[in-house]
Amino acid sequence: MTATDDTGTVGPSARLLQLFDGHRLTPTQRRIAHSLVKHAAEAPFLSSVEVAELAGVSQPSVTRFAVALGFDGYPALRKQLRELGAGEPVAPESHADVVRNEHQQAVLAEIAHLRHLAELLADPEPIVRAARLLAASRPLPVLGLRAASAQARGFAYFAAKVHPDVRLLDEGGSMLADRLEQAVAAGASALLCFALPRYPKELMEALTVARDCGLTVLTVADSAFAPVAKLSDLLLPAAVGTGLVFDTACAPMMLGRVLLQTMCDFIPGAEARLESIEQSAAARGLFLD
Repeated sequence: MTATDDTGTVGPSARLLQLFDGHRLTPTQRRIAHSLVKHAAEAPFLSSVEVAELAGVSQPSVTRFAVALGFDGYPALRKQLRELGAGEPVAPESHADVVRNEHQQAVLAEIAHLRHLAELLADPEPIVRAARLLAASRPLPVLGLRAASAQARGFAYFAAKVHPDVRLLDEGGSMLADRLEQAVAAGASALLCFALPRYPKELMEALTVARDCGLTVLTVADSAFAPVAKLSDLLLPAAVGTGLVFDTACAPMMLGRVLLQTMCDFIPGAEARLESIEQSAAARGLFLD
């Protein structure tokens, strides 16, 4: 969330980012953080009412933001901003060395998450183990609710091209338990779950049902310490980005594709099935290219 002024002077982004880093902030609280970075020169001198007006939120939201960062209230946060020298300009740096805005910072943070994922994948055993279990499940239920529904849907879309029976579970409600039980009755032995913050209560309830039904639960989550860990037989971590108002999930998506790639090695006839689908798509002219 690095900020600059119109002259190209780099704002005190590093100090502010260190202050905000590591805290799980709500979308409203992230708007406040972005506003403080954007107005870094004035931030140590603004009242909570003025910060609220800049961010377009309520004054109590600013107070809750300060408490979320570990302060007793906004005055303590403002004191910390002054001690950090947030209002002091920083000398300009060369164009090549400067990340000029919060959007670039968010992208670089995602790149860092992907690099960390690459390091984790140096040990292929967890992925191979998960892929083998998922490939053997007939049908294969894929669960992802709310923020994680896009990850589950994307995985299920591609998995259906090589796996003979993929069942997407991306909606909560009382029927979710029914669908899990039906999958088990049809022969399912494993469940793939995508779990991203904020974690819905009904996701935990669904995983409890899955475990009670005898399913092996394999979970892609943003952290090995996520609440779903206690209900997962194997958890594969992939961090989410928190630098924008809403989370970004490039690493979980990439991990899902890596997992699917590995599953292809354990699904009999996967290559032939994929070729058949491609031939059908070509014959029907589904795509422009």
